[in-house]
Amino acid sequence: MTRRPSTGRQAAAGAASSLWLVLGLFFVSGCGTSSMAADSVAEPPAKVEKNASTGIAKITLSEKAIDRLDLQTATVQAGSEGVAVTLPYEALLYDAKGGTWVYANPEPRVYQRQAVTVIRIEGGTVFASAGPSVDTVIVTTAAAELFGAEFDTAH
Repeated sequence: MTRRPSTGRQAAAGAASSLWLVLGLFFVSGCGTSSMAADSVAEPPAKVEKNASTGIAKITLSEKAIDRLDLQTATVQAGSEGVAVTLPYEALLYDAKGGTWVYANPEPRVYQRQAVTVIRIEGGTVFASAGPSVDTVIVTTAAAELFGAEFDTAH
């Protein structure tokens, strides 16, 4: 394709439109920077504090994080006939070694992983010989996200 030489007027118009494009990008990027700065001042979604002796972390979530995850909980129930406790199957997590865990919610916005010794699973119920005590609040929806936060699986 052959290009025609541009006139002085066309060159000036091209330079002016390029200037407006650069200024527009500058202002748009400036707006994005100020909102990012505002977000960086906000509370982080999760604060993870590892316990040096147990290796189990205490995870504190912001209210916004809890809402975004649509985090749901249930209560551990008493078992019967050799079963210490029962809990919803959706709360149960498996680690890489086959260990079974749940996330307890000991205080508002705070979550800690607790081991569960599973006897059997029937339908949506886990029957366990050991685990969180009766009436402990545990996470049923978003437990995998807590596990990811604890072990920093995003990186």
